[in-house]
Amino acid sequence: MRIGITCYPTYGGSGVVATELGIELAALGHQVHFISYSQPFRLNGRDEGIYYHEVPVSNYPLFEFPPYDLALASRMAEVAEYYELDLLHVHYAIPHSVSALLARQMLASRGRRLPFVTTLHGTDITLVGLDRSYLPITRYSIQESDGVTSISNYLKEKTIRDFGVTRPIETLTNFVNCDVYTPINDEAARAEARLHFAKPDEAIFIHLSNFRPVKRAVDAVKIFARVATERPAQLVLVGDGPDRSAAEWLAHDLGIHNRVHFLGKQERVNELLPLADLLLMPSELESFGLAALEAMACKVPSIATRVGGVPELIDDGVTGLLYPVGDVDGMAAGALNLLKDPSRLDAMRDAARKSAQQRFCATLVVPRYVRFYEHVLANS
Repeated sequence: MRIGITCYPTYGGSGVVATELGIELAALGHQVHFISYSQPFRLNGRDEGIYYHEVPVSNYPLFEFPPYDLALASRMAEVAEYYELDLLHVHYAIPHSVSALLARQMLASRGRRLPFVTTLHGTDITLVGLDRSYLPITRYSIQESDGVTSISNYLKEKTIRDFGVTRPIETLTNFVNCDVYTPINDEAARAEARLHFAKPDEAIFIHLSNFRPVKRAVDAVKIFARVATERPAQLVLVGDGPDRSAAEWLAHDLGIHNRVHFLGKQERVNELLPLADLLLMPSELESFGLAALEAMACKVPSIATRVGGVPELIDDGVTGLLYPVGDVDGMAAGALNLLKDPSRLDAMRDAARKSAQQRFCATLVVPRYVRFYEHVLANS
């Protein structure tokens, strides 16, 4: 198949999943065309079968805000016609599904059918789409999609309930390449690599996010501060965003800044995750929890919040520990209890990896996307 993919080419979960999906599809022999305002950060430009098409946006003085959605629709139609795409797959409903709908209509006027699939990722439904300014067009574009998928049952049910969507929605979860996200099984090699962040007797915690308020990165620092009062430990924070400054200042004010490492955006998080003992994911809301899945594949359990789709990913007490939002004391106590019980932590590490392999590996999930595409094409 020849597949067009549009996503936000940033460090958010939807962009990561869309890019990884394109890479996996190309590895299966499909031709993948990314259409966006910049190249997705996980593409290296050398993947066989993957092409990138930039969306140019003119900034005329007449426009207070450049109309990216219109430029995107035009570029989608151009790429689809020139490269004879079979379908478009857009990630994040706003504005991508609206642009795909326009592109489909443009091509239909010339006698060409271009089906499109919309994947719902989270805040496009739980936050942006529910804004009264966007709700009607979000509902319409979802309803008019040729196929709709959701990354969790939680998000699927919320979309049906809040938007009154009547068309079928298929739950196709996020996934991880279990050959890329792997633990370091050589304990001597792992111990040596950990020395970059911690002394041999220190635990390593990691937090991975885009530092938006919903991720509650400040809570990650608070949790770590409580743990650090009772045992030697280091905290590694990966990513960047609006709450990074607040997290930095809190670490400074709590006197733990010499044990907290802000690494900023990192492309090879698969090399950092296996060094950690625990992942901290104290989010206000997660429609799935991709960071936790990537950690699980690396044998790193999560201390996380019981919100959204997280319980569909993390088996509380088996592959991680779940707490109410804001329960900093509870999460710190849970982390300390695990660190004090190495056999329980080791069992949880093994269970986390096994769950990722048996339920969420790319080799299991990506073929489901292919079958979904085939179903959409057969019914278009």
